[in-house]
Amino acid sequence: MSAALTELVTANAEIEPTGLATELRSALPDLRGRLTANAPMADITWFRVGGPADVLFMPADEVDLAYFLRTIPADVSVFAIGLGSNLLVRDGGVRGVVIRLGRGFTEIEALHGHQLRAGAGVPDVKVARAAAEAGISGLAFYRGIPGSIGGALRMNAGAHGRETKDALISARAIDRTGRIHDLSNTDMGFTYRHCSVPGDLIFTSAIFAGEPGEPSAILREMDEVADYRERVQPIRERTGGSTFKNPDGHSAWKLVDAAGLRGFRVGGAKVSDMHCNFLINDQGATAEDVERLGETVRARVKAHSGVDLHWEIIRLGEPLQGHAVAEALVVAD
Repeated sequence: MSAALTELVTANAEIEPTGLATELRSALPDLRGRLTANAPMADITWFRVGGPADVLFMPADEVDLAYFLRTIPADVSVFAIGLGSNLLVRDGGVRGVVIRLGRGFTEIEALHGHQLRAGAGVPDVKVARAAAEAGISGLAFYRGIPGSIGGALRMNAGAHGRETKDALISARAIDRTGRIHDLSNTDMGFTYRHCSVPGDLIFTSAIFAGEPGEPSAILREMDEVADYRERVQPIRERTGGSTFKNPDGHSAWKLVDAAGLRGFRVGGAKVSDMHCNFLINDQGATAEDVERLGETVRARVKAHSGVDLHWEIIRLGEPLQGHAVAEALVVAD
């Protein structure tokens, strides 16, 4: 998903939600994947908030996805998501189609030369485990990243000193016309928590490389990563993972803590007492509560330290009618 998804989604005023699903089924007679109208996004995001998508599409495989993308009307908005671990869907829901990659994109295969191919729908932790079983070191850091490989590619996900760019050989993606692209590491244009691949490309698989290693040693490294997360992150809460990117020369959590915001609450959402760069839904929060909390944290950190925090969590969709988004949500001191 591109940075443009952090802005308000433009509604498709021509088609009602249920009408869109019906129209798509009619226009794509050979579709094998599943189309769901008015799909509740709160059920598939880790925050457990947000309104429905007009249509949720789960393609059967890469061929099915390519057929869908090249056949649907050009004016229908399309957004790809992963496991929903780093995603905040606004309360008004998402106009258009949300694509989520399921079983047809979850294959993992060990290759020669200590390489591993993984579908974009594979959870990051499974990539770490498969690499360990194959004796491939260098991918254990994925044990500490909640989400799927598609999201890791889009956001250059990283943890414990390594990032996706350090392990990726190539990625495969499909554009809005259904054309398949094979992308090298250089083509990805990786920077911190970002890649420069156009936002209309949907990743379908990737090949990673590591070094030879002993499975037992790799598993121990993974256990250390898991133990660390358990100690310092609120992984058992309804959260979206790290909320803000670390600014140059700073740790986001330290800036939030220094501004006196540990445990700060807006409605049903609060800054985690365990880790200040995590927002949690602990009292039936709305998406607006979470976004209002995040924007207020940003404003107060800026006032305290002069440093701008930028969202790492993707915000997708519309607010409820008449409600604000982004900076307009800041709670006054």
